[in-house]
Amino acid sequence: MRLYFTALNPTDSVTGGFLPAARALGCEVTLLTDRPDRHPGVETLRADVRDARAVIDTIAGHHPPDAIFTNSDHLQAETALAAGYFGLPAKDWRACLTAKNKALTRHLLAAAGVESVRSARIAPGDPIPDALPYPAVVKPREGVASEDVVLAGDRDELARAVAGIRARRPGATLVAEEYLEGPLRTLETLGDGRSLHVLGGFRTTLGPLPHFVEERLDWDPSARTPGEESREHVLRALAAIGAGFGACHTEYVLTARGPRVIEVNYRAIGDTCDFLLAELLGVPLFEWILRVHLGEPAGEPPHVTGHGAAVSLVADRSGVVKRAPGDVTETTAGGVRLRHRPLRAVGDTVELTRTNRDYLGVVRATGPDVAAVDRAIGDFRARSPWVIE
Repeated sequence: MRLYFTALNPTDSVTGGFLPAARALGCEVTLLTDRPDRHPGVETLRADVRDARAVIDTIAGHHPPDAIFTNSDHLQAETALAAGYFGLPAKDWRACLTAKNKALTRHLLAAAGVESVRSARIAPGDPIPDALPYPAVVKPREGVASEDVVLAGDRDELARAVAGIRARRPGATLVAEEYLEGPLRTLETLGDGRSLHVLGGFRTTLGPLPHFVEERLDWDPSARTPGEESREHVLRALAAIGAGFGACHTEYVLTARGPRVIEVNYRAIGDTCDFLLAELLGVPLFEWILRVHLGEPAGEPPHVTGHGAAVSLVADRSGVVKRAPGDVTETTAGGVRLRHRPLRAVGDTVELTRTNRDYLGVVRATGPDVAAVDRAIGDFRARSPWVIE
């Protein structure tokens, strides 16, 4: 079987998850990218992966494909179009486009009667909209990693936030919307186009406002409960968008008016939480996702016992990294398995961005219960700190 990946920069998900999974399935792997020098150890072909026509042309000149897959936020629609061209299992490119474009997501969910969130699209040169409630959140229409997502308390603050984002992203279209206050959750799903399985979900802890940096995710057992209101609401939203094939990571808020979707990321959860999810489920999750793209039915997720958490170690100042824990895997007393994945190294210069780019490392841990996991993470952080001066 020949499996093509499309990718931009290397990620842990692809390098440590999907590529080994493809090889375990017996696939011959070819990676299409505009940055082949950054992907050693795998056959690569240079291609403009942001252009479906270029992806199709490159594959047609190589070997016949059995699957074409991407886990990139930026390449879902293009990859879906390419897979569809060759008659392979694929996501609906329209669903990919809708999920990626936050303005389209809001418009479609309102039109489908799923939910209504007051929002406005702000194209380059547009004035600040007048009809927004405050506080309001402004963000790039197709942004990632909490970059340039800011809470504004009034119209003047919104105007300053928009001006700052435009200075950094002069051609970007923005979305401003009412602030959805309440606990933040995720729902992780895997579908094969016929059935959609809920793999689980996480409770998300954010850093201080006005920014929206994810600092911790904890396993949420309620996400697997059939009939639970927030779960059913998200599934209705995914059905309206058409996001029922492959992996999907949806973020939503439990507001006083009920659950409201923040964004639909039509790919697996990131920041090493995909590895955490696989460990909690006890299944080869990356293989499961690829099997769907190879035409097989989605696996039925098993019951989860115990607890898991991923803690992002966030820089609290700019400076130079003087001390770092390194890559650590350990099993602690009490049955907790803990892994620290460094994202920086000693000698690196850190400039605070108030986004997920400020992560120094990620600690993920699984164990029998919340208390045991919390204790293991706390002990690790106490004896293995990151030091920035």
